[in-house]
Amino acid sequence: MLQKLRVKFILLTMTLLLLVLAVIMGTVNLLNYRHVLNSADQTLDLLLEGNGRFPDNLFSGNKSINPKMSPELPFESRFFTVLLAEDGTALFVDTGKIAAVTQETAVSYAEEVWNSQQTKGFMGEYRYSVQQNTTGSMVVFLDCGRQLSAAKSFLFISVSISLAGFFVVSLLLYILSARIVKPISDSYEKQRQFITNASHDLKTPITIIDADMDILEMDHGENEWMQDIRKQTKRLSELIQELVFLSRMEEKENHFQMIDFPISDVVEETAQSFESLAVTHGKVFALQIQPMLSYCGDEKAIRRLVTILSDNALKYSDGNGNIMISFEKKDRALRLIVHNTCAPIAAEDIKHLFERFYRGDKSRNSQTGGYGIGLSIAKAIVEAHNGTIRATTKDGCSLTVTATFPMK
Repeated sequence: MLQKLRVKFILLTMTLLLLVLAVIMGTVNLLNYRHVLNSADQTLDLLLEGNGRFPDNLFSGNKSINPKMSPELPFESRFFTVLLAEDGTALFVDTGKIAAVTQETAVSYAEEVWNSQQTKGFMGEYRYSVQQNTTGSMVVFLDCGRQLSAAKSFLFISVSISLAGFFVVSLLLYILSARIVKPISDSYEKQRQFITNASHDLKTPITIIDADMDILEMDHGENEWMQDIRKQTKRLSELIQELVFLSRMEEKENHFQMIDFPISDVVEETAQSFESLAVTHGKVFALQIQPMLSYCGDEKAIRRLVTILSDNALKYSDGNGNIMISFEKKDRALRLIVHNTCAPIAAEDIKHLFERFYRGDKSRNSQTGGYGIGLSIAKAIVEAHNGTIRATTKDGCSLTVTATFPMK
């Protein structure tokens, strides 16, 4: 259990860390990419304003129209311009500010843009913008290769650093997680040890009480007070046994003997023993067991599981209620389903059914004979077999407990 807690803590922390890093890296790189686009679009707007050239008054008096623009912008920008007629044919081509593109290539790029009907976008590493005028459409292409390459390099570096940091933090987290969960581990171990010690210490006085009751019965005969004492000592003995069993179940090493056995026969035989008791109480009891199924597990533990779930259904079903126990193989897993009608049950109660000492009856009426620990034991048995158990209700007036065992 504590190892599972440590693993869950590590996985949860690593997942949150990864999400935070992903959000930060995504945001930073998105902003960087948007900066590249905005800078390119501002330059293209200037070129379109000057009909394919930078305006003459761009840096008049050593002052830029846009203070953020460098005076070197006209000299470091590589661009070419194509003027298209209304039918898409090239009227004018200017490749004087770029050496990597021929006039034929420039025309093919412009025609492709004209066919796409887009006013802005990328053509390879070239950012383009289209402006309509009286003679046709002017398309200006700006070389953004260096900016895009820098953005890609920044993306690679930032992701690499983030992943390296993630693995370093994960390693430290793995090393320190034992210390982090140690207080919980110590508290849990003390609690488990207290339950075990208290259970053993209570056995002696209960045994003495039973022995004294035998002597009193021989001297004075049996009466209703003695019967009540015996009844309560029996209940206390059963509770102690269940506490000890649950404590052992939650230890690192359980004592289950995992062997192949006919689980269909075990489930049917154990559940069927409750049929006569259910009929006596006026309840409808039904079994639906898929025959000839075998399973590798602890037969005693499975019998105890079926007993707990059947007994729970019998105790908490309503007056003339229905109890249905089914067992089947589905999708490489065995499913034990115990369904019973019951008094109205809240969804909040469903969440806590498998907690130790939890009972839906807040008055904790002893007439039902339960201790609120049976379903905790059932959960421990199922999890010891690497299975899952859950409780659901469809209408608030019935309860379905489903235990699923994966088949190897």
